[in-house]
Amino acid sequence: MSQEARVLKTALGRTKYTEPLFTGAVASPWLRLAFEPFKTINRAFAPMVREQAFEASELAIATFLQARAAGKPIVLLPVVLAARFQEAALLCLKHSPLRGPGDLKGRRIGVRAYSQTTGMWLRGVLEDAHGVRPQDVRWLTFEGAHVAEFSDPPWAERAGAGQDMLALLRAGELDAVIVGNDVPDGGDLRPVFPDAKAAGEVFFARHGFVPVNHLLTVRRDVAQREPAVVAELVRLFRDVKAAQPAEARDPRPIGREAIDPAVALAVRYCVSQGLLARPLSLEEVWAD
Repeated sequence: MSQEARVLKTALGRTKYTEPLFTGAVASPWLRLAFEPFKTINRAFAPMVREQAFEASELAIATFLQARAAGKPIVLLPVVLAARFQEAALLCLKHSPLRGPGDLKGRRIGVRAYSQTTGMWLRGVLEDAHGVRPQDVRWLTFEGAHVAEFSDPPWAERAGAGQDMLALLRAGELDAVIVGNDVPDGGDLRPVFPDAKAAGEVFFARHGFVPVNHLLTVRRDVAQREPAVVAELVRLFRDVKAAQPAEARDPRPIGREAIDPAVALAVRYCVSQGLLARPLSLEEVWAD
């Protein structure tokens, strides 16, 4: 007799990488993922950390670290879902006087949320490689963190209702902006980094990994009561990874050993930027 299917309420971004799970090309004989519909997966993050609305969910690394610090009953799994070099997401006007990231001291930068993971990685790069500390910049944010307990630091202010980040940049009220995965079209914009690709390679040479944006998480009750479900979920993602075309540098590793360096650096960046009140050990990050 076949095993009855376990249906797992899941929030996952539909990308080329995860498409085999949505189409059934990669599947389990007994675990079925019931996908919640989200046009952009970051809209699932607040319901996951605030209400544990899903049994399994994609989650930004900065959001997870803040959720862990706040005691949310969410468990991290060693599965990277999205990773990329971030430098191309820091934009200014094509004719801006900014010659490079070192010119950003004292400038105004817009970002969707101060806690946005792309912003976290870029602020770390600005401080480590260019001497621009988070508090050296005036940050303009447009929404709060997914973790409700977090408040922006004093060097960040909230935009007025109805204000648009790119419109403010084009009006000269912002010097630069940090966007997400989708870089906006427009011939009037350029990266602040003169060679964004080369800057990403510098990061990789220094740290040995591609910055991690999103990881896989599960509710603590699922992890504790149904370890077989968690193991099967990770197996599915191993099969997804195996189904991808071979790459010289795969930015989506699976396994703690490969992910720990990114987690450790993200913790350091989060503390220096006011996203975490204290450092989290790797044991705390992976607890439960």
